[in-house]
Amino acid sequence: MAYVDIPREISSKEILENGCNLSSNAYKKLLMKNKNFKTLGELLIRNLERSDLGIEVGSLSYVPNSAFKFMRAKALQRYSFLPEITDESLLCILPQSFVNMDLKEGDVIISKDSNIGEVIILEKDYPNTMLSGAMYKLPLAHHKYYILAMIKHRIFREQLDFIVPKGATIRHARQLFLECKIPFPNFNAKQSIEFIETLAKSIIYKEKLIKERHTKILKLIESELLENQKPNVFKYAYPTFAELQESGRLDTGIYCEEFKKIDFLIKNYNRGIFYINENNIKSGATPTRRFIGKEYFLPYQWITPSHCSDYGTIKERERINFLGNPNITQDCILLINRGQGKDCGKSIFYSFKDLRMGQHNQGMYRIIKYPKTQMLFILCFLMQNFMRRYCSFLSLGSKMKELKIEHFLRIPFPNFPKNLQE
Repeated sequence: MAYVDIPREISSKEILENGCNLSSNAYKKLLMKNKNFKTLGELLIRNLERSDLGIEVGSLSYVPNSAFKFMRAKALQRYSFLPEITDESLLCILPQSFVNMDLKEGDVIISKDSNIGEVIILEKDYPNTMLSGAMYKLPLAHHKYYILAMIKHRIFREQLDFIVPKGATIRHARQLFLECKIPFPNFNAKQSIEFIETLAKSIIYKEKLIKERHTKILKLIESELLENQKPNVFKYAYPTFAELQESGRLDTGIYCEEFKKIDFLIKNYNRGIFYINENNIKSGATPTRRFIGKEYFLPYQWITPSHCSDYGTIKERERINFLGNPNITQDCILLINRGQGKDCGKSIFYSFKDLRMGQHNQGMYRIIKYPKTQMLFILCFLMQNFMRRYCSFLSLGSKMKELKIEHFLRIPFPNFPKNLQE
């Protein structure tokens, strides 16, 4: 459903009334049959104040380690109700640059610049953390989760899209987002609002649970690996001529001490290791003739590296139609094979029962014909921080890093007991 009307023609009177503005955005109109609405500004319990706006600290304040953090607008993503915390979205800063914004669980944060209109809610207190100048903390009290859900909805984004002028580079919404209309139900208002808030809270709870379990899984894997080592002791040595011949590579990544230490820890696991079988890994493809979109009538799921989250899940859905047969016809895990070094080897689980047939592009390999538990274990193991570094060292390329099938085949996986894998 479209929420914005784009007129095919305009009158000279309209042009004069708009100060002779010839931008097409100036003549777009919101299509909203429901007349029961309030602007976002009217729903705030008070006007926005200077203390609600984040502050830019400048790149000179960034440091490798610090107890004080700086949250950037990259933490606000369309696919998530919670902040997306990565090395790029949450940075360490100098203590003297820090300004206390008292970020608490339940605070709603909106972006006014760059990814304008993106919104999240904090799932916990963020002590010693400040917001960048691109974000506001919204003073909301009544129907907070309903308002959050409506800001996430397309109707809010499409309004903001024509209210905020398109800039040459980064767009700046200032406080124009406060003019966007939030519709309210005409009938059974109380029940409808409560139902939407319940759904929003459910999404937030599940996202929070995914992050908590992800952390727990990583700790379990690391503990099992470190606590069950053979008595051998790691000793670093420079590569021999035989090693160079065997690998056929002169780059230093796979010969550095950190890579060799991780490799040693896995291979020194006292219950042994296993490798991916070359018959169980397949490449992907982008169909030559295709139609890709969000429409549900398109027959297949479309999966690329950009659809993958850091938690082994699909963060955004797209569909595809094309000539030919889809390459995903069963449960599998999809491995990213190119991107930034830390992205190579990252994987997601594709549940055939839930998603049915799909197609993945050449930026990913799929692993098939393993028991579901073992596939999920491979995924979880590759999510480990030390495995992200391992795969980064293993990858090839100066700009776009890449792991080929032969590289995935040489990654060792510890043969954890079945009950622990489960």
